[in-house]
Amino acid sequence: MMKNLICLLFLSASAVSCVQAGNDGKCVTTESLLNEMVSYDAVVSWPEPEYRTAQVSSYDRRTTKPDEPGWFANDDGFGFERIDSVQGRTEKVLFDEKGPGAITRIWMTTRDKTGTLRFYFDGSDEPDITVDAYDMDRFPVNPGIPLSLTHTHYDANLTGVGGNTFFLPMPYSESCKITLEETSGKNDIPRYYQITYRKYPDGTDVKTFSLKQARNLAPEIERICKRLLNAENFTSGTECIKTFSPTKTSDSCLDLPAGNNAVRYLSLNIKDLEDSSALHEIMRNSYIKMKFDGVECVDCPLDCFFGAGTGTPAVDGWYLTSDGKGRFSSRWVMPYRDNAEICIVNASAHCYKAVLTCYVDDYEMTDNTLYFHASYREQAAVPTGSDYNSNDNIEWNFASVKGRGIYCGDILSLYNHCPSWYGEGDEKIWIDDDIFPSIMGTGTEDYFNCSWAPVVPFDTPFGGAPRADEDSSHGYNTFMRTRNLDIMPFRESLVFDLEMLSWVPGTVDYRAASYWYGDLDTLAE
Repeated sequence: MMKNLICLLFLSASAVSCVQAGNDGKCVTTESLLNEMVSYDAVVSWPEPEYRTAQVSSYDRRTTKPDEPGWFANDDGFGFERIDSVQGRTEKVLFDEKGPGAITRIWMTTRDKTGTLRFYFDGSDEPDITVDAYDMDRFPVNPGIPLSLTHTHYDANLTGVGGNTFFLPMPYSESCKITLEETSGKNDIPRYYQITYRKYPDGTDVKTFSLKQARNLAPEIERICKRLLNAENFTSGTECIKTFSPTKTSDSCLDLPAGNNAVRYLSLNIKDLEDSSALHEIMRNSYIKMKFDGVECVDCPLDCFFGAGTGTPAVDGWYLTSDGKGRFSSRWVMPYRDNAEICIVNASAHCYKAVLTCYVDDYEMTDNTLYFHASYREQAAVPTGSDYNSNDNIEWNFASVKGRGIYCGDILSLYNHCPSWYGEGDEKIWIDDDIFPSIMGTGTEDYFNCSWAPVVPFDTPFGGAPRADEDSSHGYNTFMRTRNLDIMPFRESLVFDLEMLSWVPGTVDYRAASYWYGDLDTLAE
């Protein structure tokens, strides 16, 4: 049905590029990755070809081991790989990876954008791409707003503050090196960056990115951008609707059609409220629970499940939307083999009517098909420290998952008791047998695709900051990120820790939900 048509179109587009490259149709190309960006099905199964997600960043290089001094070091704008001398130029090497791979996300920011970025592919002595600034907004191909997000704190002047997140995929067959030449003559400018990439096994067929190819793909890129900015709700298949008044003592459940199926669209409408302010408490204290094939895979407060967080502000993303008034939507694909149920549990003090609507369609599951999960954890009065060299600093565990799966996104909703910025801490994400985190970050707002505290509310297809109450960052704040090509597969485990660092000592109340796919026996701890 519709699912099979979507997959056929996706595979056909990829196959055309691969045939042109003269191979068996399983190569990785810029075009195939672009199509993957707008395929809701792409994250549901273990990837083929398989890859490992990793990140290189400007994190403080004194950070080496958890039991060594410097684990919380915070000069995150001065790290890089090494310095090369190239044709008389001094170039800082930001990224240097061998073997087949693909860059899926480049986040960067600085207080002075003077400089020259150079991209070298497949061992070339000459740069294949030159950007005349430390600023991906000046990349020689304009990929459109969804693929090149300009941060809210941005000054167009080269000597001004500015940052962006760049999502145009850049695959490479043999290697990729990215360098920075400091053309201003200054060496004390902080250069914050994160480069997220896929590392494919040796022998994987990858067609290297080129500017000519990207320009030829301009119509395709425009189509992708339009889709990302206008996420469409799936309304085919079988419509399942239930209207009920959830209570504390009994679950109100919707049983879904039996057989090999998938939920492709889920919406919730909260009605008959005593007053509009009741919505916040209802969403905070009502839970959505989902069972697939007899196993509970989702147990999460409604406000976090739908990406809004405390206060249920409006959200407009690729996977999740909310109007801030009681209507919520999810476009995660949720397959099952035999049976599924969705329950709403009301633990609030308010009575209300809920209308739950799902669109379910047939889905052919294989051994590589994974189940949708949403896990949740919260903790009040988590201490934050401002002495980055202190032995008393802590890491807060955002998520821990054991088994096979793919990590796809998260929401952090919090109350900041500090009088100023709380999110100086870096994310550290350990995948499988890591001896150092595969993902080593540079700050909480950086992880959520913005830069420079305090944060201003914003929306993008990939998440944003639905809530930021005060300019000082005191009070309620919410971040949300749904991953696209930067999803993180794991075979045995994934551990996501977040450093608790702030500008001044204090505490925060943290609520966190994580979205991921996994086998039925993959468990969140």
